[in-house]
Amino acid sequence: MGTNIDITASDGHKFAAYRADPTGKAKGAVVVVQEAFGVNAHIREMADRFAQEGYLAIAPALYDRVERGIDVGYTGADREKGIKTMQASNFDNTMKDVAATLDLCKQAGKVGITGWCWGGSVSWLAACRVEGFACSVPCYGGRIPDHYKEKPRCPVQFHWGETDASIPMEKVRMVEKEHPEIESHIYPAGHGFTCDHRDSYDEKSAKLAYKRTMEFFAKHIG
Repeated sequence: MGTNIDITASDGHKFAAYRADPTGKAKGAVVVVQEAFGVNAHIREMADRFAQEGYLAIAPALYDRVERGIDVGYTGADREKGIKTMQASNFDNTMKDVAATLDLCKQAGKVGITGWCWGGSVSWLAACRVEGFACSVPCYGGRIPDHYKEKPRCPVQFHWGETDASIPMEKVRMVEKEHPEIESHIYPAGHGFTCDHRDSYDEKSAKLAYKRTMEFFAKHIG
């Protein structure tokens, strides 16, 4: 079980975060970036899971600049609320909050970042725009193709769903062509396939993506 904390960005903005600490000395740290639905149960569970693997895991509430306390599900009015808040967010401000979370995580050593859906896009931009990450694992970030010309400052591992209607495979191939140096994995699944709270969850693909992520963290964080 993690704890709720507050973090202050460089411009003075104070935002919430969910912090999960490992038992014993941390091997390093992971910034855990939300989907379009806030720091909800699934994101907290993922932070707890990384903590069980030996990492300090912090999931910043990156929607707090728009509205505090966003924690919604994946259907109906919840989904609409998440999408609306995502659209009101600004990547420049988000990077300030990611950088502040990174600074806090450095107490545990090397720091990686990972995220899914909107968080996948944030994880990619953080790898390109924020100095200091040891690695980044973006999962099916829909805005990555919009920013595919940017250059990462750390090793990156991509995860994509082959039948993800929001990220057509031609866009994935465009990203891969621009960045042949980046490890990129495609799974026979759709958007959100790693999230067991969603109807699109694909257990086999999710387990493989998690295994690859943990191997990548072990290589670049410790």
